[in-house]
Amino acid sequence: MARCTRGAPAQIDSVRRSRAEVASGTSELRFAASAVRRLPLRVAWFTLRARRRARRAGDAFSLSSALRPQKLAELLAVAAQRRTVVELGTGTGWTTIALALADPARTVVSYDPVARGRAAYLALVAPSVRARISFVTAPAEDGPGDVLGVELLFIDSSHEREPTLAQVAVWRPALAPGALVVFDDYGHPDYPGVAQAVDALGATGAVCASMFLWRPT
Repeated sequence: MARCTRGAPAQIDSVRRSRAEVASGTSELRFAASAVRRLPLRVAWFTLRARRRARRAGDAFSLSSALRPQKLAELLAVAAQRRTVVELGTGTGWTTIALALADPARTVVSYDPVARGRAAYLALVAPSVRARISFVTAPAEDGPGDVLGVELLFIDSSHEREPTLAQVAVWRPALAPGALVVFDDYGHPDYPGVAQAVDALGATGAVCASMFLWRPT
């Protein structure tokens, strides 16, 4: 009886890489289909280009932390007609840029104590879009300074109870009448501090795509 032989280690590694590449390619196709189906065309195009750039650069942080198309679509929907937007927690700026792309009359100011490779992704959009975006490298708890009339406050920063409460306290006076505050990752098991902060505020609102939507009175 012929005896089966195992492939050489290099051959086995090659097969494993090929399978991983096929799986990765399938995942990217699904992501692209979701982005095109759910997002405004300009936002979808930016998202796909940013994702390609991140993969080529080995930017695992952006690939893992950026909002997925479904959640981003929900955020853009609740942001509709809100022209002065503040984001607490920039990351590499994908959500910031998407918010600016979605409405040509919108300005977005984003705060983060750490600057993470934003320039590479800003370069993917036109100067007219970049002109409506401001990145502030500072803790969100530092407050609004001269930023007033905030119509949408998107909180996606520490995900911890006390810092989140501090951010709400310092930004609340800068909110416009009827403003919407969005807490990202509400109910996420890895970030219990978000729900704890919402409970401590006594906030009532709606949950949408793991975001808590609150209109302070």
